[in-house]
Amino acid sequence: MAETALRVEGLCKAFGGLVASDRVSLDLRAGEIHALIGPNGAGKSTLIGQIAGWIRPDAGRVLLAGRDVTRLSPARRARLGLGRTFQVSTLALPLSARRNAMIGALARAGGAWGFARPLTRERVLTEAADAALARVGLAARADVPAAELSHGERRRLELACALAGAPRALLLDEPLAGMGPEGAAQMTELLDALRREVPILLVEHDMDAVFRLADRITVLAMGRVIAHGPPAAIRADAAVRATYLGQDDRPEAADV
Repeated sequence: MAETALRVEGLCKAFGGLVASDRVSLDLRAGEIHALIGPNGAGKSTLIGQIAGWIRPDAGRVLLAGRDVTRLSPARRARLGLGRTFQVSTLALPLSARRNAMIGALARAGGAWGFARPLTRERVLTEAADAALARVGLAARADVPAAELSHGERRRLELACALAGAPRALLLDEPLAGMGPEGAAQMTELLDALRREVPILLVEHDMDAVFRLADRITVLAMGRVIAHGPPAAIRADAAVRATYLGQDDRPEAADV
């Protein structure tokens, strides 16, 4: 079996009387894309928040490369190799694409630079940023302010920011959101190639992309895992079809 890059064990989270995560367990293995799907309000965003460290679980554990990171901050998890993109853009729009990617590289470097010379630090961050921009097809746009990039280019820049930190595991929250057919196809092709470099936990509403990309799929409903397995098994699962696949999967309300 492939090495486990990320493991979630029995995560529970409630907000008052609303149970957003009900003993959720899953893992992410080297070389794969593991998709997390479910209707709006299923608990996907809450689960990603717990994995990334923004939400403290009531119970359960998160392990990154075998290390328990449940009580670590998002910054510490980033330094240990957990990369993330967000559903809503977090780019610094006035800054160039390169500077945004350098911020991503700096998130992984963290406090390890304490006595490094500024010029050395700048060079290393620039090299990491430029490599990440080239990987997502934005090398020629490195000096362009993020505000001047197209929506599809901004999505790819967000991915470059995560890749610049050399992650061991990558959380992608709706990377195809707002894209037209051409941009979605380009991003899907890019993600398909990236799995060989970093395992990806993918939250996405575009079911065509999910079933093309995913090696395994976990389905959430009302905070619980209702199905887990390869795409063919998920397509055939009666509970999944009744709960999710049979409905219009366009997001119309904020997830929990």
